[in-house]
Amino acid sequence: MNQRPPRPLANAPRVIVTRHLMPEVEARMRQLFDVVLNEADVPLTRDQLAAAMQNCDVLVPTVTDRIDADLIAGAGERLGLIASFGAGTEHIDLAAAAARRIIVTNTPGVFTDDTADLTMAGIIGVPRRIREGTALVRRGEWTGWAPSGLLGRKLAGKVLGIVGMGRIGQAVAHRARAFGLEIAYTNRKPLPEALERMLGARYVGDVDALMAEADILTLHCPLTEETRHLVDARRIALMKPGSSIVNTARGELIDQEALIAALESGHLAGAGLDVYPDEPHVDPRLIAHPNVMTLPHIGSATAEGREDSGHKVIANIRMWADGHRPPDQVLTALVRG
Repeated sequence: MNQRPPRPLANAPRVIVTRHLMPEVEARMRQLFDVVLNEADVPLTRDQLAAAMQNCDVLVPTVTDRIDADLIAGAGERLGLIASFGAGTEHIDLAAAAARRIIVTNTPGVFTDDTADLTMAGIIGVPRRIREGTALVRRGEWTGWAPSGLLGRKLAGKVLGIVGMGRIGQAVAHRARAFGLEIAYTNRKPLPEALERMLGARYVGDVDALMAEADILTLHCPLTEETRHLVDARRIALMKPGSSIVNTARGELIDQEALIAALESGHLAGAGLDVYPDEPHVDPRLIAHPNVMTLPHIGSATAEGREDSGHKVIANIRMWADGHRPPDQVLTALVRG
């Protein structure tokens, strides 16, 4: 069935935003739209989300708002656009949105450098035992420099395994190469040869093989039913003793119980985690482990990135309201008219 563009809205669209955004973004939204903002920044309950979707032209959720099939089915007739703040879309039932002819947009590319930078903090920090060292000083237990004190692992010459070589994976590879890491990656398909040469990256066609040779594994693939628990007990067992895992993508990519077991047994030396399967809950066993960096989902948390993402949301809404295809549409959907 052929797609056709939406009709331009006669009036400013009614926009409901589920979380507090950057001040400059909210100020611009007030100028352009009939907008309801969440200045208290308290996450909406399911009932509040349902009520919002009954009474707006555009919903602006974030990655922590679960917009499932039941919510979409119960949305009001006027809802025509879900303009999500963030790159991920797994929190939205895209098939249900298509069935209701609701367009979905996201904000891709904005957080690439920010997330890659934070990933490097884990890649460096876990082998060098940064959390342990910081805790030692803060407890007042550091007794001074010693030749054998708090020995970590050298980065240069080690294998960094990258699962998912999209924008962020490539940005991580670019940074990691400067630290002397050997870059191996797996992806749905190999990168062009020229790009591999530029990044110094080598394609490994099998996740198992990549995990078996990686000294440090970092995850940059989307969360799907196929990738949920991609890193499970069997695959962790393939990794070298003393290796580590970094995850700034989605918590559900890792079987958390298997990860904790490998950390507690000493098979894995540590982990750098910015995401968790049941956020904001973080398993106390991860917090207690001396060499697990537990960060509060701050991969995209820069003022510049959050402002750019907000302006992308605005651009998507304006294009849709004017009757045009939004620049960041992630779902081909028919619209009313």
